[in-house]
Amino acid sequence: MKRISFLLIPLVLVASCHRTDSRNPYNLPIANTMEIYLAQVAQDPRTELVDLEEIIPGIALHIAYATEDNFTGIPIYSSPKAFLCRPVAEALVAAQDSLSKVGLGFKILDAYRPYAGTLYFYQVYPDTTFVANPRSGSIHNRGAAVDLTLICLETGNELEMPTPFDSFSDTASHAFTDLPEHVLQNRALLRGIMEAYGFHIYEPEWWHYNFTDARSYPLRDVSFEELMNH
Repeated sequence: MKRISFLLIPLVLVASCHRTDSRNPYNLPIANTMEIYLAQVAQDPRTELVDLEEIIPGIALHIAYATEDNFTGIPIYSSPKAFLCRPVAEALVAAQDSLSKVGLGFKILDAYRPYAGTLYFYQVYPDTTFVANPRSGSIHNRGAAVDLTLICLETGNELEMPTPFDSFSDTASHAFTDLPEHVLQNRALLRGIMEAYGFHIYEPEWWHYNFTDARSYPLRDVSFEELMNH
């Protein structure tokens, strides 16, 4: 019996070394605790995730992933919040200020997304044209991507765009041009203001914009509640 017990020790050690973390199955460098997140922010303040409702008072939000009205059919977020890394948020502030001079503003559809959401999205819809591959993570996980549309500030009504949010179709692409002229103009207006303030299109989705040097920001898997309670 002693010999059997001795042999079991290395087997247990080997098994533990190969155990997969269900929160990070691809062993990515993800900040998945507030301690790690805060250490990153202390080292590089630009990586702080900022609440858009605090930095842009009155910003319109429609966070579909906090409801059942999204492509997964279930709420993914427990709070209808939007966070972005500080330079990304500040660029959005400047863009919103510019738009407000002509009576327009942004409606935020999604911003920072914890990595757990990316894992689940890929399980539901494993098409990397529209859903980020969890092997590399999403720019949303870095707080450096934003999904948004334009609204009239006076009425709150959205300007007509090619498709609804998260329409996984060719019509959602910037390359799709078989659209009414006013819709093309609205899409071009959104693109023009975003590019003027340091954002870049994601060609298949008219609503998705990545910030300059987006991949320089770290991947995160901290919850909205943790960020709000900090």
